[in-house]
Amino acid sequence: MPEQTRDDLVISYLRVRQALGGLGVGFPLVLIFGGLLAESRILPSISDYYHSIMRDIFVGCLFAIGVFLISYRGHPLKDGERFSDDFVATLAGLSAFGVALFPNEGGGRDQTETLSQQLMGFDWAATGHYISAVIFLGTLAYFCLVKFARTAKPMRRRIYLACGWFIVGGGVLATVASLIKLKGPAGWSQAITDIRLIFWIEAFGILAFGISWLVKGRAQFDLVKGLLSKRAKP
Repeated sequence: MPEQTRDDLVISYLRVRQALGGLGVGFPLVLIFGGLLAESRILPSISDYYHSIMRDIFVGCLFAIGVFLISYRGHPLKDGERFSDDFVATLAGLSAFGVALFPNEGGGRDQTETLSQQLMGFDWAATGHYISAVIFLGTLAYFCLVKFARTAKPMRRRIYLACGWFIVGGGVLATVASLIKLKGPAGWSQAITDIRLIFWIEAFGILAFGISWLVKGRAQFDLVKGLLSKRAKP
């Protein structure tokens, strides 16, 4: 393969990584502004947008994120690492598909909305949704805390760690808030719904994921561009 062609492919690959970060940042923002324009409201959680006029955007963004993640190969397994970049990214991508394909219980039981509900029933489909969401957030946090932070420079390492722990903390808080909303006192449940607590926790967690990938993509893009410019000098 000609050297110039190989260099162009490398740069294109890094731009795809930045596009993944852009999707992560844009996803909650599109849901917020699209929902406000279409229905003049913000829904109680990110997942509830499946049952709204924004369903196509919700599913489309998750599938785009999933495809990008599954296509990501990253670096080979290094000494001391338990899971390769490829394995973690593929698991994250498949779980993104699961979040999109298994709806939560927000649509009610009046009518079957999806094939997964038809085949599995409402309760099992919702269970698949929450399991997929936990795996999705867990793998994204793993990238930040383990994969990205391991070899990063101090400033970027702090960003990755902050994003990773924010995703972990947000996932725990969203889970607790969801349990209180479903089974807690009526007043607490209503308060969580009224202030859209679960939505904001989820939205900022996804933003953290997007920021970490944008920073990683930018760092590697600058590194590769620098190496290419040095090599081009006589």
